[in-house]
Amino acid sequence: MPGQRLPGQLFLLVSTAEHDTIWSGIAFGSFAYFTIKDRLPQILTRVIDTLHRHKNEFFEEHGEKGVEAEKRAISFLSKLRNELQTDKPVTPLEDELPDAALWNQYLDYQRNLPNGSGEPSWFQSPWLYVECYMYRRIHAALAQNPPIDNFDVFKEGKAQNFFESQEAVIALCTYFQELLKNIKDLDEKQLKEELLKLLQVSLWGNKCDLSFSAGQDSSQKSSPLQSLENMVPYILVNDMEKVWSLLVNAKKNRTERSNVRVDIILDNAGFELVSDLVLADFLLSSKLADEVYFHGKSIPWYVSDTTKHDFNWTIKQLGSANHMWMSRCGINWEGNLKKGVWVFCDHMFWTLPHDFSSMSEVAPDLYAELQKSNLLLFKGDLNYRKLTGDRKWEYSVPFHQALNKFHPAPLCSLRTLKSDTQVGLKPGQGEQVQASEPEWMVSGKYGVVQFDAGL
Repeated sequence: MPGQRLPGQLFLLVSTAEHDTIWSGIAFGSFAYFTIKDRLPQILTRVIDTLHRHKNEFFEEHGEKGVEAEKRAISFLSKLRNELQTDKPVTPLEDELPDAALWNQYLDYQRNLPNGSGEPSWFQSPWLYVECYMYRRIHAALAQNPPIDNFDVFKEGKAQNFFESQEAVIALCTYFQELLKNIKDLDEKQLKEELLKLLQVSLWGNKCDLSFSAGQDSSQKSSPLQSLENMVPYILVNDMEKVWSLLVNAKKNRTERSNVRVDIILDNAGFELVSDLVLADFLLSSKLADEVYFHGKSIPWYVSDTTKHDFNWTIKQLGSANHMWMSRCGINWEGNLKKGVWVFCDHMFWTLPHDFSSMSEVAPDLYAELQKSNLLLFKGDLNYRKLTGDRKWEYSVPFHQALNKFHPAPLCSLRTLKSDTQVGLKPGQGEQVQASEPEWMVSGKYGVVQFDAGL
C-alpha cells in the first residue's frame, strides 16, 4: 500500500486515496464538524474554569509559584481555544515530553500528503488527529508548568461520575458477589449465560462518557442488569457467542505452561471501569482466564478515560466503601493486583493520534505484548475509531478489512456508537436504522460486540 517514510523511519499505513475518506471538520454538518465547532471549545472552557476554581488550592500548596503556573496554563489554553475556533494551522509541539517527536513527525506526514493543502488546520485535518492533538496540548499546558504539572484537570468529573453511579455500582457488585457464592456449581450453559450478561453490562457501561457530553453528567443511575433484555435489539452486531467459544476452547486447550490471558483496552473511568473490573473478575473466577491485563492512558485523556491513578483510586474507593459487597469487590481486586493475576499497563501509544494499523511500526513493543494475549477486548468509541481508521466506510465493509492488517490476537470491540464510523453490518441494515433514526450513529443508543478472529 502506498505510504510515506517519516524521519526516524516511521511508516504510516495510510494511502492518499484513503485519506479522502477520513472524517474531518470540513464535512459541514457532520458529527466531526459539530464536535470541532462546539464540543471541543466547550471542553477547553471547562478545563480553564477548573483551573480558575483551583487557584486557592494551588496557592495553599505551592504559594505564588502555584498561582503563576495556573496563570501560564490558562493563557496557553486560551490561545489553544482561539487557534481552534479560528481554524488556524496545527502547530508543532514545543515541549520536551517523550512523545513530542512522534507527534511532530505525524504533523509533517499530514503536511506532506500529496492531496493535502500544505498546512493542516483544525477543520481541514482528520478529526481523530485534531481531537487527540487538543488533549495532548491540554496535557502540555500542565506538564510545562510546574509545580502544578501533575494536576489532572478531569479528575473531579471522573470522581463525580463514580459517586453519582453509586446505586448502579452497588447493584452490580451485589449481583456479582451473589453469583460468586455458587460459581463453582454452574454448568457450561449457565456460565455462558453469565458471561454474556456481563459482556452486555460492560458494553452499555460505555454510555458513561464525559467527552461525549462535553463533560456534563453521564453517570449510570439505575441498575444496569434490569434492562439488559430490552437492550438486545439495539446491539447491531452481536458476536458474543464467538467470544464465548474462543474462551471455552482456550480453557480446554490450556496446558500447565500456557496461561489463558485476556487484555482489556479500557475506555472510561467511573461506572464503565467498574463494569470492566467485574467482567475481569468473572473471567478469573470462572477459570475462563488465568490473567487479565488492563491497558489505560498514561496522561489525562478524552475527559473521562482511565489513567493509572483512576484505576487504583476506583479499587481503593470500593475497598473502603461501607457497603459489604462493594468493599468485598475492592479488597478482592487489590488482591488480584498484588498476586499479579491482574496487571495494569499504560503505554504511550494509546495517547498518540495513530490508527492501530500502524502500531506494529510505531510501537512494536506494545504490539508484541498484545500478541501474547488469547483475546483483546477493546472498549469504547475512540478505540473503535482507531481500529477502523475513522473512515467513511460503507456500513457493510467487513470488520476484518477495516482493521487494515491490525491482527495481534483475536479481538472484540465493545462499543456504543458515538461517532460516524461503523462497519460489519448486514447489507441494508445501516440504511434501515438510518431511515427511522437519523441520529443513530451518534446517540449512544446502539452498540456492537464485534469480533475478529485475526489471521
